[in-house]
Amino acid sequence: MYFSNKIVLASHSPRRSQLLEQAEVQFIIRARLTDESFPADLPLEEVPVYIAKSKALAVQPECRKDELIIAADTLVMLDNEIIGKPADERDAIEMLKKLSGNRHRVITGVCLLKGETMKSFSETTEVYFRTLSEPQILHYLSKYKPYDKAGAYAIQEWIGLIGIEKIKGDYFNVMGLPVGRVVREIAHWPS
Repeated sequence: MYFSNKIVLASHSPRRSQLLEQAEVQFIIRARLTDESFPADLPLEEVPVYIAKSKALAVQPECRKDELIIAADTLVMLDNEIIGKPADERDAIEMLKKLSGNRHRVITGVCLLKGETMKSFSETTEVYFRTLSEPQILHYLSKYKPYDKAGAYAIQEWIGLIGIEKIKGDYFNVMGLPVGRVVREIAHWPS
C-alpha cells in the first residue's frame, strides 16, 4: 500500500512487523531499548501510551523529517494488576493460572510521531480464557516458550486456539498492534 510518508517501526516485535507486512505497509525497523518505567501516579490504562511515546522519542533523533515513526506497547491487565512478561517458567505458570477462567484486558498504546507532530491512542480488547488445566499450561510453556510475551501467551498460538473462549474487540490488538486503526491513521497523516 502506498503512503506519502516513509514509515519507521520503532519495534523489534516480529508480530508487529508481520501485521504491518500483511497490511501491505512498507516500513523499516529502527528500534532502541527503552526504559519502560512510568510514573507511579499514572493511571494503569495510560501506561501503554506513555511507554509507546518513550519508544518513539528514543528513535526520533535517528529519523529524517519525512519519516513517520510508529511505536507501540502492549500490556495485559487482570482486574487492576499489570501482568507483564514472565521472568521464568514458574512466573509464567503463575500468570497463566491467574488468567485461567478469567476475563482480562489487553491494552495497546500507539504513538505516531513525525517531526513536531505527535498523535497517540490506545485500543482495549477483552479476552476471556476458559479454565486451563495444569497439563495444558505446562504443555504450552514447554512447546511455545512464551517468555517474551505479556501475560505469558500469544493468542495466535496453540493456547489461543484451545484456551480462549471469546474476545470483545480487536483480535490483532491482542497480537500487539491494532493494525486496522494504525493504517487508517497513517493514511490520513499529512505528508
